[in-house]
Amino acid sequence: MTNDNAPASLLKTLAVEIAVPTGVYYGLHSLGVSVFLSLALSGVFPLARTLFQFAKNRTINGLALVVLVTNVVGMLLTFVAGDARMMIAKDSIGSGFTGIVILISAFTAQPIMTKALRPFLTHGKADHEAAWERLSGGRRFESALRRASFIWGIGFVLESAARVVGAFTLPVETMVWLSTVLFIGSFAVIMVVAGIAAKTAGEMVANEAAQDTRELVAA
Repeated sequence: MTNDNAPASLLKTLAVEIAVPTGVYYGLHSLGVSVFLSLALSGVFPLARTLFQFAKNRTINGLALVVLVTNVVGMLLTFVAGDARMMIAKDSIGSGFTGIVILISAFTAQPIMTKALRPFLTHGKADHEAAWERLSGGRRFESALRRASFIWGIGFVLESAARVVGAFTLPVETMVWLSTVLFIGSFAVIMVVAGIAAKTAGEMVANEAAQDTRELVAA
């Protein structure tokens, strides 16, 4: 079973995570619900969705765990503070914290983003998966994956800083949509740049798989 639709699946997930909360906020606020309560309720869906995925898959993904913990802690702090600006900043701070964790992991033996990058580089193909396993541990291969993780980490930290500044300096109504625009724009740029950095690893996987195929044909 291949995973050629991994990019489309990721974009679909982002659309759900972003469009639904934003729609809930504007829908409730238009009905007269306060800015704070609208923001609070709009955060319930992505949090519930994350918890459901944990319960359904029975697995712990490093990146998903970081996001989950960040969401829970951020929402608790926001409810205690009772500040709409803090509610907006919560997501921004959360992505910044996620970026820091990714950045730190880039210097360890198991960068968090490696697992997320694998479907994009192997397309779920059996020969590419086997090639990935054979290449794992190689200095050049691991360096390419580490660079991509580093870019994701730095990217999230920078976009977080921009959104946090906006959360406390711009009108709340403006930041509800601008924060989303900044996130989507930053994510697109990070994905492209990190993709370029990971291109070497992808080419190595493809070449290794092709070499294996040639050897089987020759045999």
